[in-house]
Amino acid sequence: MNRAESLSRLATEAKWDVLVIGGGATGLGTALDAAARGYRTVLVEQGDFAKGTSSRSTKLAHGGVRYLRSGQIGFVRGALRERGLMEHNAPHLVHRRAFVIPVYRGIDRFFFGFGLKAYEWLSGSRSFGRSRTVSTEETRRLLPTVRTEGLRGGVIYFDGQFDDARFALALAQTATHRGAAVVNYTAVQRFVKSDGRITGAVVEDLETGNQLTIDARVVVNATGVFTDGIRRLDDSAAEPMLTVSSGVHLVLDRRFLPGDHALMVPKTSDGRVFFALPWQGSVLIGTTDEPRDAVETEPKPLAKEIEFLLGTASAYLEKRIARSDVRSVYVGLRALVRNDKAHSTSALSRDHTIVVSPSGLVTVTGGKWTTYRQMAEDTVDRAAASAGLPFQPSPTKSLRLHDGAGLEELIRANPNLAARLHDRLPHVAGEVVWAARHEMARTVEDILARRTRILFLDARAAVECAPAVASLLALELGRPPAWEEQQLREFTVLAKGYILDA
Repeated sequence: MNRAESLSRLATEAKWDVLVIGGGATGLGTALDAAARGYRTVLVEQGDFAKGTSSRSTKLAHGGVRYLRSGQIGFVRGALRERGLMEHNAPHLVHRRAFVIPVYRGIDRFFFGFGLKAYEWLSGSRSFGRSRTVSTEETRRLLPTVRTEGLRGGVIYFDGQFDDARFALALAQTATHRGAAVVNYTAVQRFVKSDGRITGAVVEDLETGNQLTIDARVVVNATGVFTDGIRRLDDSAAEPMLTVSSGVHLVLDRRFLPGDHALMVPKTSDGRVFFALPWQGSVLIGTTDEPRDAVETEPKPLAKEIEFLLGTASAYLEKRIARSDVRSVYVGLRALVRNDKAHSTSALSRDHTIVVSPSGLVTVTGGKWTTYRQMAEDTVDRAAASAGLPFQPSPTKSLRLHDGAGLEELIRANPNLAARLHDRLPHVAGEVVWAARHEMARTVEDILARRTRILFLDARAAVECAPAVASLLALELGRPPAWEEQQLREFTVLAKGYILDA
């Protein structure tokens, strides 16, 4: 991917078929689906790809065990099908993970065992593995640090795990290879209309301030928690359709959960599932589900969310977790379709909704990472029909995603790029250079938060290696020393929000 080339296409090429606003999972999936059908497609994202919710998930490709309790059988079956397609289409990014539910009441072993057998059955031929009950001894072996007092055994089942930010980037790269023009740091300023119908949008390149007009036969709003803001650009009187909740995650050292198995608690005090799972050499625990009034680019964790996670983890693990043990804390905001009858955000459906405004703006919202592909297919079907585009079936069920190969060759050509960015982490200088040249990385944050996951894994290490990253990036992008200094200042402030004070 090359940002300058994409901007050039936006400035010079004639009318597009589909303009997608939003570079998260849903928007990128929609752009890929549209481009793969042969529609001339452009995507604009006001920040970096997956900067918001799509890089702040629990890193699970899953059907959603907890939705079985509420009888959402069709939703779970569909999500499990999509989980299998994610693994098939991106085996370099999605892998299977074994989960163990520790049981402290004898009846729960039967109850959870039956429920997870149903979960396995719903996945059909795309099952990730056979669920089964296990003894107390085996539970202790699989979860070496699990609380043993009162332990009555466990239940093992299988689900998927992936790197959300890298998966989003693979979608962007694959869409580009299919002919889409994809560009980050480009914000929609207003819509262009003719006889009350949207015919395009004026967008601003946030790096230069230049404005461009993009003519398109249909515009798709796939902006997640910012959905209502884009809808109000179309109609200032548009009623809000979203409720927003926050999901907080803590990242810990692997000593708190050594081994390859993840721990899952089916129901916590706030109604959500609790996970503690291995992730990139660390342990990731989460998540919460608290309503939020404000939509923020960098949401901060609430004190009660931190205490809830630390308390829940300490209730199931022998090792007590102190605030000083937390290497990074990150928050994602979920876009949930409003339902005034729901008693809490955890009770709201995770299914997606598509609406078409009188002006022709197609809005897609809700859903979850695992169902991004189905959301995209449904959205492009509606968008094509709304715009009168010739029908083309979606080919994305079997469309392999870009594998990102090439970094090793770059390092072989320049061995100096094999230097480690930080002695606690495996990432090397070549990743910075590669991301700038081929992955549209534009800032130190892009590198440390999403091209690598250093900020999410160890926020203090991210601050410590930021100067080296800024220097490499400035050289690649041709930026002056003042830019480099500003990047360091901005990133240091940002990273403080990921560090949990003792």
